[in-house]
Amino acid sequence: QVQLVESGGGAVQTGGSLRLSCATSGRTFSMLGLGWFRQAPGKGRGFVGAVSRTGLNTYYQDSVKGRFTISRDNAKNTVYLQMNSLKPEDTAVYYCAAVSKGEYCSGYACYSNALQYDYWGQGTQVTVSS
Repeated sequence: QVQLVESGGGAVQTGGSLRLSCATSGRTFSMLGLGWFRQAPGKGRGFVGAVSRTGLNTYYQDSVKGRFTISRDNAKNTVYLQMNSLKPEDTAVYYCAAVSKGEYCSGYACYSNALQYDYWGQGTQVTVSS
């Protein structure tokens, strides 16, 4: 079992920044591939970005490239999502998720697929006002 707890959400104005954190427990952190997804009201859950278990590879959905950065701190068992230049269309509940067999997930096609993720956090709300 893997437990994931997100924090850092809130309300900001357009152009502002937020950093989301996702603390994990229950399994060796370095074995986990980790991703961020989001769900806006009335829409399905969509991929935001991910980081491989080694931390060497990151993947981003096109709309957030250049604005969002994912990083992981293996010493703190935590993954981060730094969000800059926020736009109203970034408003959503953001979810952290983990691929338990990270060694078998490789490339954008795998990490962007929500079905690859075994564990999910409870979500944190991000609201961007114009």
